Parts: sequence; structure tokens; C-alpha cells
Amino acid sequence: MPVLILGYGSPIRGDDAFGPLLAEQLGAETSDPRLRIHARHILTADLIPELLDCDRVIFLDAALDTAPGEIRCQRLDPSRSGGSSMAHFLDPRELLAWCEALYEHRPTAWLLSVGAASLDYASYRLSPEVARMIPAVRARIECLLESAPSDTEHDASRT
Repeated sequence: MPVLILGYGSPIRGDDAFGPLLAEQLGAETSDPRLRIHARHILTADLIPELLDCDRVIFLDAALDTAPGEIRCQRLDPSRSGGSSMAHFLDPRELLAWCEALYEHRPTAWLLSVGAASLDYASYRLSPEVARMIPAVRARIECLLESAPSDTEHDASRT
């Protein structure tokens, strides 16, 4: 089954562009048929059908609760208490919960994030702290792609 990569965040808010920027780069560079790659401003319910055809999903996002430039890879479980209103956006765990509740499908999922240094207005411009971590994040994505879903750790890990 294909692997879905979803990069999300605001492209005009500095490091928050990390997710969509990396997803766009990966999408432009790969012809790997096992990958489906999307860059989004926010996660919405219309992405649920994309999850149905995948056994794994990797979410890419900037993090405010992580030191600037620090990489975090966290295994995600579905959760209906992600904190969004479902009106305009979803947390990745909520998206997984809706997929499980509606279609009884639960892909293995990870959130791969980098600590943001700046969320100032800057169209698709990352801070040096985040920009220099792109190669390491790409390497982590490759590790996740090469491993079987059960081979990777469940708890958060930091690089």
C-alpha cells in the first residue's frame, strides 16, 4: 500500500512553512509510486479518503513545544480529543480517529516535526535553525519508509 506524506502549516508564517515546503520539495523530486505527497495549509476532513488507501502516513509540521531546530518523531494514535472544532481544521490524531470511526481503517502514523525558531511573516522562508535540519528530516523520512510499520518506536524520539 502507498505511504501518505502530509506536510501542513502556514506558508506565510516563517518556520510554520516547514511542512508544506518540505512536502512540495519531496513531491517535485520523487517519482516513487509508493508515495502520495500533499502540502496543505491545514488538515481537513476531505483528507480522510486519502488515508483509506494507505497503511502508513507521515505528517510534517513545525513545533512550538520543541527547541528551535530540534527534530521530533512521534508515533500517533487516533484521538477524538485533539482540541479542534472540526469546523475548519483537524489535529492529525483527530484525522486518524475519523478515519477509524467512519471506515474502520487505522494507518500507522507519525508526526515528524522541527522546533520553530520564528513564526514571523515570511513567505516560504525558514529560519536558519529549521532550514539546516531539512537533510536530517529527509533521512528520518527514508528510515520510516524503509521500515515495516511495526518496526519503529511508539514513543516520541528526538534527534
